Amino acid sequence: MTRHIGIVGCSAEGAALCYRTICIEGQQFLGKYGHPQVSMHTPSFQEYMKFIETGNWEGVAGLMIASAEILAKTGADFCICPDNTIHEAFDLMLKKSPLPWLHIAEEIASLASQHQFTCLGILGTKYLMEGPVYPGKLSTRNIRHIIPPIEDRVRINEVIFEELVNGIFNYNARRYFGAVIDTLKNQGCDAVVLGCTEIPLLIRQQDSSLPILDSTRTLARAALKKALE
Repeated sequence: MTRHIGIVGCSAEGAALCYRTICIEGQQFLGKYGHPQVSMHTPSFQEYMKFIETGNWEGVAGLMIASAEILAKTGADFCICPDNTIHEAFDLMLKKSPLPWLHIAEEIASLASQHQFTCLGILGTKYLMEGPVYPGKLSTRNIRHIIPPIEDRVRINEVIFEELVNGIFNYNARRYFGAVIDTLKNQGCDAVVLGCTEIPLLIRQQDSSLPILDSTRTLARAALKKALE
């Protein structure tokens, strides 16, 4: 028996990549076509964006709790959320959640520590890059972080919301992200966090001058590990 994984979705591309990773990589442990039971719930992405754009993290937490309640009724044993940005509401949500959760930044911090990285570049939405999700988890492991300058944060955010969440992954965006990563390397980073769950669909290791920490697949693998315990 394996534990039942509940996926609390936000944007489609990141949630789909997380789901695919669990199902495909589950075969390594459970044999051909094998994976733990998985259920997913997501309200309209539009509902999340209304709260995110106004900084209403209580509202974001409410949507996450509602999804967790639905997943609990399907029999899920724990939840994950393949969306970095809405983890800003994680602590607000966890107080009222009917299920335990894995935290995406905690899983990345653990992976970075295993590889003995000391300074991570953070890429993601402007809310994520400028917010508290990663700094808190990294600082407990004495890992520094650097975010791009404001002009790059604005452009990265535009690419995410105008292209990546809509399944658009093009050469110009890939080349631009690669240049941002080069700058982070020159500033002393020894790895880069792909802290928007759609970025791993754009940037692969061969596109980056730094080792990449793929938040989507890392969370999916952590969920697999917990489901198989």
